[in-house]
Amino acid sequence: MEMAQIGATEKGGVCRLALTDLDRDGRDLFIKWCKDAGCTITVDQMGNIFARRPGKNNDLPPIMTGSHLDTQPTGGKFDGVYGVLAGVEVLRTLNDYGVETEAPVEVAVWTNEEGSRFAPAMVASGVFAGVFDLAYGLSRADLDGKTMGQELTRIGYAGSEPVGQHPVGAYFEAHIEQGPILEHETRTIGVVTHAQGQRWYEITLTGQEAHAGPTPMPIRKDALVGAAKIVTEVNRIGMSLQPFGRSTVGLMQVSPNSRNTIPGSVFMTVDFRNPNEEALTGMDRDLRAFTDKLARDSGLTIEVTQIWHSPVVTFHDKCVGAVRSATRRLGYSNMEIVSGAGHDACYINRVAPTGMIFIPCEDGISHNEVENATPDDCAAGGNVLLHAMIEAANA
Repeated sequence: MEMAQIGATEKGGVCRLALTDLDRDGRDLFIKWCKDAGCTITVDQMGNIFARRPGKNNDLPPIMTGSHLDTQPTGGKFDGVYGVLAGVEVLRTLNDYGVETEAPVEVAVWTNEEGSRFAPAMVASGVFAGVFDLAYGLSRADLDGKTMGQELTRIGYAGSEPVGQHPVGAYFEAHIEQGPILEHETRTIGVVTHAQGQRWYEITLTGQEAHAGPTPMPIRKDALVGAAKIVTEVNRIGMSLQPFGRSTVGLMQVSPNSRNTIPGSVFMTVDFRNPNEEALTGMDRDLRAFTDKLARDSGLTIEVTQIWHSPVVTFHDKCVGAVRSATRRLGYSNMEIVSGAGHDACYINRVAPTGMIFIPCEDGISHNEVENATPDDCAAGGNVLLHAMIEAANA
């Protein structure tokens, strides 16, 4: 609740966009808490933060947990930040009970997980995992043309540690589910086995601006009408692949955006998700076939660019097993679950054994100011995280 005051909104949520002054303030508070817990801090060139509690053998790679502090523009108190602060509580609990782990334990904050200010999502953990190179990551720009590199320098979080050279023995991420399944099934813990694949697109439609009064309907080249047809098709594609298909148009910019001028251009985004890679590829194929035909039939120029593809993720057996055994040992009701959202863990899984822990969120709502999770569920997820990390750190 203290972290949620940084960027608090009138409706009870949080707006703490990546690399804003508010993001800096959240990072500063996280570092203060970790230093108070006796940790050392390092920051890499993408602004990823690592807080380390030493172990008996500091030559071993650390057992890491973490998530992100940035939010959606109308975000909630728990998405991302819960995983960071659960990690801080692990550090404090180990201190409270005088537990010395064999390997060091670390808590990470990953930069720009949301992708709401700088696309794509999870870009800094992606650079860490070698999916993107450093130049690409630092050059990602917001809608005002400000780059991640510029903003990292401005807020004082352009670190010196080379990205991706930080060792990781295993990584665990605790998170609210962001969906309704755990609550519907009355289970406290989701043992995450997989994460859906994702494809993100940017589409630009170019037609011809003209006066709304004198221009006859049959000869118009209305970019917004074309965009509306794409929205309908994107929704159809997702609906045709139930129960797992997901398809969303979440951003649209219309030009010149004047009430009596036929729109000459539209910029829009598309988000496809599916836990089956073949089905996800089929969604891509359907979108491209539709936009090709639409361009021919309408006379519009339509450019479709896939800016991000995150394949279906299978989390590491050992880490999934550590989460499962901790859950059973602590006596929490649980079930296996597939993540419908992308997380930094999806990229870290490429370079280190990785597992995830889900807890329920009220009505399955996330990316929303009313997002909520109960203290008991938050504590349960933290307990599972603690015991899974101890098991991995002493293995």
